[in-house]
Amino acid sequence: MSLIDTLKGLVGKGKDVAAQNAEKIESAVDKAGDMIDKKTGGKYSSQIDKGTGAIKGAIPGDQDAPEAAPAPEVVPDPAPAPEAAAEPAPEPPPEATPPADKPPV
Repeated sequence: MSLIDTLKGLVGKGKDVAAQNAEKIESAVDKAGDMIDKKTGGKYSSQIDKGTGAIKGAIPGDQDAPEAAPAPEVVPDPAPAPEAAAEPAPEPPPEATPPADKPPV
């Protein structure tokens, strides 16, 4: 048996185990998403919701269960308006050159 066949077999077993434990996995994903949302103060809620939805969509469900409807598309909040451009910093003065009659120190 080749390495590819072995890997395919392992992936198949992993999908089977994930399908048997889909509810537990989804619960863990929800808990992780809630914790991350709490730690970030809700600043990235829409992105976290989108990520958890994508993860849940990748979990193979039971073969007998009907297909779940896809999660509604989350539209990200519009980006805040950029602040007015700050004035560029003034140029530093040219380096002082010693007078020609005095040697540099």
